Amino acid sequence: MTGTTDPRTGAGPDLLADLPLLRSRDLAEPLAWRDGHPISGHAFLADVVRQAALMPGEGAVVNLCNDRYAFAVGLAAAMVRGVASLLPPDARADTLARLCDPGGGTVAVTDEPTLPTPGMTKVLVERAAACEGVRPGAGVPSIAGALHAVSLLTSGSTGVPQPHAKTWATLVGDVAAAASTLARLLGRTSLEGMTMVGTVPVQHSYGLESTTLLAMLGGAAFDSGRPFYPADIVRALESVPRPRALVTTPFHLKTLMLSGLALPPVDLLLSATAPLSPQLAAQAEQATGGMLIEIYGSTESGQVAVRRPTVSEVWETFGEIRVESQEAADGTERFVFSGDFMPEPTPMADVLELLDDRRFRLFGRSNDLIHVAGKRSSLGHLNYHLNSIAGIEDGAFWLPDEVTDGVVRPIAFVVAPTLGTADIVGALRERLEAVFVPRRVVQVAALPREGTGKLTARALREFALSQLAADDTPVSLSHEVPVDHPAFAGHFPGQPLLPGALLLSEVLEAAHRVPAMSARLGMQPTLAAVKFLAPVRPGDALTIDLHPEAGASRGVRFEVLCGGVIAASGRWIGGPERAP
Repeated sequence: MTGTTDPRTGAGPDLLADLPLLRSRDLAEPLAWRDGHPISGHAFLADVVRQAALMPGEGAVVNLCNDRYAFAVGLAAAMVRGVASLLPPDARADTLARLCDPGGGTVAVTDEPTLPTPGMTKVLVERAAACEGVRPGAGVPSIAGALHAVSLLTSGSTGVPQPHAKTWATLVGDVAAAASTLARLLGRTSLEGMTMVGTVPVQHSYGLESTTLLAMLGGAAFDSGRPFYPADIVRALESVPRPRALVTTPFHLKTLMLSGLALPPVDLLLSATAPLSPQLAAQAEQATGGMLIEIYGSTESGQVAVRRPTVSEVWETFGEIRVESQEAADGTERFVFSGDFMPEPTPMADVLELLDDRRFRLFGRSNDLIHVAGKRSSLGHLNYHLNSIAGIEDGAFWLPDEVTDGVVRPIAFVVAPTLGTADIVGALRERLEAVFVPRRVVQVAALPREGTGKLTARALREFALSQLAADDTPVSLSHEVPVDHPAFAGHFPGQPLLPGALLLSEVLEAAHRVPAMSARLGMQPTLAAVKFLAPVRPGDALTIDLHPEAGASRGVRFEVLCGGVIAASGRWIGGPERAP
C-alpha cells in the first residue's frame, strides 16, 4: 500500500507496521477542549489507560458517546485492547438490535448512564473533566496498522446499517493526506495548535476524520461538544483559542449566516456532505475572515478531494490519489478512486467530468439524475442553483410520479419568507434550462433534514406528498420515538413506555404538518375516539396513517403502527376555528 508521507517524520503508514495512537506532538499542549477548559495529551493518555481496563479484550464495541472527548477516549481504549469500534448512525433500538451479538458479547460504550442499550453490556466513559496535572506516562501506545479499528455504519438504501471497515493504517493515511493538504492551502507548515469545532456527529465519517482524528493524527485539537443552533456554535467558537476551525455542512453554515449573530474570527471553515454554492462560501469567508475549503469523499473511500469554491469549481485529489472512468457491469460509466491510503479502488456514486486523473468537476449523485423533455440534469445541480438565490434560506427540487402534459415536471420546495413565487421562478429562469424551471413552487416553514444537514430521498418524498395532499387524500407519515425522551424516566422505570397522551400529541403534530389536514382540523380539534392497543417504547419507529372522512364531518381517522402492529387508533374532528 502506498502511504502519504508525514511532513514531520518523513514516514508514511505501513499496513504491517505499528503506528502511534497520537501523531508526534507536545503532550503537554491541549489535545481537546471541553467547556473552554483544555485537556492535554498527557491527560488523554491517562484517561485511555483507565478506560482500557474496563473494555473487553475481544469482540467489538459500539461507541455511542455524544461528547467528542468521551468518544475519543472510548475509541482509543478499544484499539489499545485490540478490538474494533462500531459507529452506528443513531442509537435507536432497532439499529442497536442489529448490532447485538446473539451470544451476548456486544459491549456498548456510552457517556449517558440512562441510555437504553438492550442486549448489550454497558461500559461508561465518565464525562467528568479529565485529570490535569498528571505526570507523563510510559509514552504514546502503538497500534497495529492492520488492526480493524472502526466500522462506520450507514443506513443504506434498505434502511439496514451497512458496515464499512477501516484499518488503523487506512485512517492514519487518510488524515495525513488531509492534514498536509489543509496546512498547505492555509500557508502553514502543519495544523498544530488549531482547534476544530464540529457541528457534525463524530460517528459520521466526516465528523470522525475532520475533528477527532484530525487532532489525534493531524496535530490539531478538537472541541468536545457538538453545537447545533447558531448561538451554540458561536459560544463554542468563542470558548476555544485561535487559530480555530469550524467543521460543518452547507445546511448548518447557511443557518448560521442567516442568524444575524456576530461571528468570532474563524481561520478555517470546512464543509462537506453536499456541494456549497460560491455565494454562500463567499459570505462565510467575509463574515468570519477565514478560508472556506470543501471536502469530497464518502464513507467507503474516506476523504479523497478538496476545493476552494470561492476560487474554482474544480476538485483536486488528496496526496497520490487518482481517479479514472470505468465501464460498470451494467454498461454505465462509473468513476473510481485509487492509490495513496486507499486499500483498494473505490467507485463513487457520483457523475463527474474528469479534467485529468487528479482534477474533476462534480455534477451530482448518479441516482439523482433526471430526464425532463429529453434534457438531462441532476437534482443536486438544480438544488445548487436554487439555493444560490438570495433570499432562499433552504430549498429542494422534487420529481413527482405524476405526468403533466406528457412530461414529468419538477416541483421546488423552498424556505423563503421574503420572496414570492414569481421572484423565485424568475431567478431560476436565469440559471436553468426552461424545462427544469418548476411549474410549481411550494413555500414551506422548513425541510425535514437530518442532524448532519442531509435531506434523504425518502424523507423528501414523504414530505412532498404530505405538503401536496388534497383535502380528501390519505397520508402516511413516519416518526421515531427519541430514546432519551424525559417521559420515559417515570413511565415506567425499568419498563419505559410512551404515555398515551404524548402519542396522541405526536399524531396531532403529524396532522398539522400536512396543510390539508391542518385546514380540516383547525387549531383546536376534538378527540372523538381513541384505542391504545400495543405499547410504544424508546427508539420505536412509528407509521402514522391519516384518513380524512368524507362528508361534512371534517373528521380525520388515524392509525399508529409500530413494527407492523397497530399501537393506537382513533378519530379527531375539526374544532370551531379551523385554519384558513
